Amino acid sequence: MDKKDQIILQQLEVIRAMTENNLRSMSGDFWGGAPSAADEGSPSDKLLSILEEEDSKAEPAFQKKEAAKAETKAKPEEPEETLEDLKKELEGYVGLETVKEEVKDLINLAVIYQKRRESQLPTADMSFHMVFSGNPGTGKTMIARLMARVYKVLGILSKGQLVEVDRSGLVAGYVGQTALKTSEVIEKAKGGVLFIDEAYALTNKEGNDFGQEAVDTLLKAMEDHREDLIVIVAGYEGLMEEFIHSNPGLESRFNRYLHFDDYTPEEMLGIFQLNCEKSAYTLAEDAEEPLKTLLSALSLKGGITFGNGRGVRNVFERILTEQANRLAAKTEPLSREDLMQLTKDDVIACFQEMTKGELLPEEFQKIQDDLEGKAE
Repeated sequence: MDKKDQIILQQLEVIRAMTENNLRSMSGDFWGGAPSAADEGSPSDKLLSILEEEDSKAEPAFQKKEAAKAETKAKPEEPEETLEDLKKELEGYVGLETVKEEVKDLINLAVIYQKRRESQLPTADMSFHMVFSGNPGTGKTMIARLMARVYKVLGILSKGQLVEVDRSGLVAGYVGQTALKTSEVIEKAKGGVLFIDEAYALTNKEGNDFGQEAVDTLLKAMEDHREDLIVIVAGYEGLMEEFIHSNPGLESRFNRYLHFDDYTPEEMLGIFQLNCEKSAYTLAEDAEEPLKTLLSALSLKGGITFGNGRGVRNVFERILTEQANRLAAKTEPLSREDLMQLTKDDVIACFQEMTKGELLPEEFQKIQDDLEGKAE
């Protein structure tokens, strides 16, 4: 029991005692002298009994609270992340080879920067703010979250959280409100990373737009809180270049660029297999090549709308639906292996469903033949 709880209990006890004395005194005034056994049913006694009953209820509740506190204290704390843990996690990501190398460079730079600070050596006025460019689903948010944790481990950031917003999270509809809205987001992000997706949307509007007000507020915060705030802006490559060059303040604060390439068919297959592992599914060996063909066809046809990693997730969920349809039609009992395995037929059914009305007949037939013939 901490000191605060002790004081509260003492105050409750004083109030209870005073109330009891007052009620007994009132009882004497109303019922003529000290209460007798005959007076047990008086209103004052009833109220006293209610108070005593509430006391008895409160005591177990308080004991439960104290027991919960003790249990929380008794639980062993999870070990803090180490830089080696985070490097290992980075290596485990599918693809992103160029990004991985650049992230390693940033980690090494940050490590030496922090060691110089600890040794009370002068450090260059470094900026850790970054520009991420690439199509949707290429891992930009994932890497931003990792960098927040890296900088937390190194002591550059105090908390290491990631706050993700887009234009709608920063810009309001009236004069003066945007600065307030942006400042509230910045306050949440202090100690961590503020990740602004499709950041170019802040400056590519015409007429009376408040996006520039958000940019101005952001630039001031990046200067005022540079010791404990990192800002990462992200979006399509060409548009991000226009955004950064639209304002001298942006150019001076963002000098680190990471480009995220689209995933190759082999990498998308690897992402699909990771989804399988996480959800306890297995991909049949003869389904791998047809699936790679399907992912390649969908990404080429859909372009940036396919969504890379997000597109793979959509395909995964569609194939699970096709597996469920196939298994539901069976009359014999289903084994554990039946429930886990995704087959070539599931892949072909997924292709037929996801490309319905999207491909010309000759395109559809070519890919259909390819899917059915790859593993034969």
